[in-house]
Amino acid sequence: MTAPSPHTPVMLTEALHALAPRDEGVYVDGTFGAGGYAHGILGTAACTVWGIDRDPDAVDRGQQMATDHPGRLQVIEGRYGNMVDLLADKGVRQVDGIALDLGVSSMQLDEADRGFSFRFDGPLDMRMEAQGPSAADVVNHTPEKELASIIYTFGEERASRRIAHALVEAREHTPITRTLQLAAIVRACVRKSKDGIDPATRTFQALRIFVNDELGELDRGLVAVEALLSPGGRLAVVSFHSLEDRRVKTFLKTRSGNTPRPSRHLPDIEDGPPPTFRLLKTGTIKPSEAECAANPRARSARLRAAERTSVAPWPIKGRAAA
Repeated sequence: MTAPSPHTPVMLTEALHALAPRDEGVYVDGTFGAGGYAHGILGTAACTVWGIDRDPDAVDRGQQMATDHPGRLQVIEGRYGNMVDLLADKGVRQVDGIALDLGVSSMQLDEADRGFSFRFDGPLDMRMEAQGPSAADVVNHTPEKELASIIYTFGEERASRRIAHALVEAREHTPITRTLQLAAIVRACVRKSKDGIDPATRTFQALRIFVNDELGELDRGLVAVEALLSPGGRLAVVSFHSLEDRRVKTFLKTRSGNTPRPSRHLPDIEDGPPPTFRLLKTGTIKPSEAECAANPRARSARLRAAERTSVAPWPIKGRAAA
């Protein structure tokens, strides 16, 4: 079977159904990447789309794509967690729909020089932006106990202590600067699982999420979504692992008033603001069998969708999903 194109967005049909783009509407593709969701929205209705991406390469591609949609597509460099300010600078204060495709893009994975994947040998970088500490900096300079915590927390890796110890021992002899070098160290101390997943997968995931503060960005992004969406506006979020999906689930359940009571015998107690979202579906929407067969990356994808009510955004207290 031919490998899927890196431009193929996962669960595009389902996301467009959730967003229900309409003519003259204003939409945001908050994780622009290769522009797949933006292209789908633009092809569905005579609307306007704002693309946001922190990756300068993605923004460059977006600027080229915008020439095919004059006056309808504009792409901004920045983080989607800061979309309220980014769009306010352009005179946009409310939108009709927002799409978020979380995690790393296929195009980033396929570029060896970006250092996201152990399929190719490349510099151990993993930064979505060309700034801040790289994955190599983290691996070579983080104390063993803290390194183990990063691998466990963001990779859900049970062998995190063993891996961290092996990395610290290895870096004492030579710096760990290449993707295949890191993968080999992890594989040497972790046995391959029964499901066939490469032993280095969770460690690479953990470092990528940590380096790019992806979960913090998601928390900020969900609060920004709540502030930007107009009444009746739609949110569609596609995630690829439980850490992301759990955060989206908690936020939407809380904001939709669907958090469980301590006991069914106790009376309802109104201890928070009224709901700012209405769930379009309880639980997640999963990709079709046909899509999973055509694009293996889709197998772990989950879509959650909600519609904004007319209630003002909740006051921000600590974490967005709290």
